[in-house]
Amino acid sequence: MTQAEATPVATGKPGTGGGRDRYLDLLRSLALLRVVVYHLFGWPWLTVLFPSMGVMFALAGSLTARSLNRPAPSVIRARLRRLLPPLWLFGAVLLTMMLTAGWHPLKDPDVGGGWSGWAKLVDYFVPIGAPPYPEHLGSPSGLLDDTWAEQAAGPLWYLRAYLWFVLLSPFLLRAFRKAPLPTTLAPLALTAVLATGLVRIPGETGNAVTDFAVYGGCWILGFAHHEGVLARVPRYAAVSLSCLVMALGLWWASGHQGPDGRDLNDIPLAQACWSFGAVVLLLQYSPSWRELPGGLRRWDRLITLSNNRAVTIYLWHNMLIMATVPIIDQAYNLPFMDSDRAAGLLDSTYGFWMFVLVWPLIAVAVVTFGWVEDVAAGRRARVWPNGARRGRTRRRAP
Repeated sequence: MTQAEATPVATGKPGTGGGRDRYLDLLRSLALLRVVVYHLFGWPWLTVLFPSMGVMFALAGSLTARSLNRPAPSVIRARLRRLLPPLWLFGAVLLTMMLTAGWHPLKDPDVGGGWSGWAKLVDYFVPIGAPPYPEHLGSPSGLLDDTWAEQAAGPLWYLRAYLWFVLLSPFLLRAFRKAPLPTTLAPLALTAVLATGLVRIPGETGNAVTDFAVYGGCWILGFAHHEGVLARVPRYAAVSLSCLVMALGLWWASGHQGPDGRDLNDIPLAQACWSFGAVVLLLQYSPSWRELPGGLRRWDRLITLSNNRAVTIYLWHNMLIMATVPIIDQAYNLPFMDSDRAAGLLDSTYGFWMFVLVWPLIAVAVVTFGWVEDVAAGRRARVWPNGARRGRTRRRAP
């Protein structure tokens, strides 16, 4: 769950983009789509095809830099106010499900046990650190896989990283304005130091620092985009250097494969380099559309909806992917599924049906939980904010 900022503002004039940069909105929607598809199928090549998290952090960095034209404390308060309420709702539901299923933080040694287990639950509401959850809960033969809690809480690392980026953005932006190039490259250098083992930071602190380093360059590239620094770099130089950095990332990945092969999510330095280079290319192009061009206009309402409900989609999508399994499993009980051929056909197309079913479930989540994003932003709660005008224009009597 990119971000593509995790807390986008609503479009202005319905259906037209209302001053929003529709190119950036398109990138945000593509990032969310790729996140859902990746978590559904787990294809490693998707991390190369489109580095969603890098794009989401870059867009968030650009919007944060724009906001920092105002006093920093008010900007931070506004960002947190828009981020936290959707997290509170998600955390309340997830914690209720885990506690009801039999999880006892006081007795769980994996989260420290004792009262420290309860204290760590605060991270579900203010994500300073990683929220605790049981690695296994329930039975492997139950309605959901016994790793459902881990899968549901897994995407919350993004909100932790986002929170720290927001808190440190006033200092990062000041450093960027004084020394753009060193500030932009510093996260890549830190990632290299961590990846080569020169410095080792154990535990969740190490994970948080690694996430910050891997995507820090993308966040600061968002600064460069907003400040116009990136646009002043000659395109041939930006493209050449970006391709070089991306090639370095792929080279590193070839010799440091993780448990899923060349999945860049398991290879921090490769992820940092590939995401950094791709973000430079995407933001260098950056046509700044007020309206979507040509054939893209048919997707205008979906893009508007996904931008207005980015946090909701990101938070809930993994849980909803898991929810497709018990629903699809009911098909095996149908009378015509008695034959091995019919059951085998469903087995071979199971992933496809998960893909088909998850989108209506996401739509239900948008309707059920999405209004919290509006309330958090101080807007009127909306059920389906896709930019469409409501009602019909009345004809005047002749």
